[in-house]
Amino acid sequence: MPPSDASTGTGAGAGTGAGLGPGSPQPFRGAAEDTLDLRLSEELVATLGESDPVTAAPSAAGTLADDLLDAPAGWGPVTTPAGVFQLVPVRIGRDLELISRWMNDPAVAAFWELAGPDEVTAAHLRTQLDGDGRSVPFLGVLGGTPMSYWELYRADLDPLARHYPARPHDTGIHLLLGGVTDRGRGVGTILLRAVSDLVLDHRPRCARVIAEPDLRNTPSVAAFLSAGFRFSAEVDLPDKRAALMVRERALRDLM
Repeated sequence: MPPSDASTGTGAGAGTGAGLGPGSPQPFRGAAEDTLDLRLSEELVATLGESDPVTAAPSAAGTLADDLLDAPAGWGPVTTPAGVFQLVPVRIGRDLELISRWMNDPAVAAFWELAGPDEVTAAHLRTQLDGDGRSVPFLGVLGGTPMSYWELYRADLDPLARHYPARPHDTGIHLLLGGVTDRGRGVGTILLRAVSDLVLDHRPRCARVIAEPDLRNTPSVAAFLSAGFRFSAEVDLPDKRAALMVRERALRDLM
């Protein structure tokens, strides 16, 4: 699974698995290579209303994401306290240079481990874009400027599901704030709330948005809490001890 955790300066960033700033945790990939090998339960297959995507014939991630993630590419812009924000599907030909530059920022590279030539980042993106739609990458565009990288993924169909009591349609988010000027001033928290609201607004079957920042990353955990997430549990993942953060539909107007 892609990273899922936030880290920026005080109350600023968040994002699942991304280096929003100094001290960001190691993202838990569980493996882009290790697309969850668990067979979908009969309940999940029935809920999805389709054949098991693990055995289904390959198709474009965007098309499959329409089924697995309720077509996030079409969710449109939202107005936030930081400005008008929109998730725009990543296109390698257009966006690779920018995303690769962000991945080579030392504050990010230590945790995403995607520093190096553009092809390193390209391979990470292709794993999702050519995949089965369980994880989809986006640029976050704020006020007309691309300034963040996001991954939305089905947490219940991800390796993460082996480590917590997953429920059907749990949706995970990962965030990387690209610009240093966007870190440490609350932008990450604002966008975390906005994107988790988008998930809950457009995915009626999703009752929870999930993230798993490194437990040691106090600013990251604080950012999630400020964005309406609650601390659920400590979870031992392959590469870190994580704080399982959950934003619940039932509590969204109270937190």
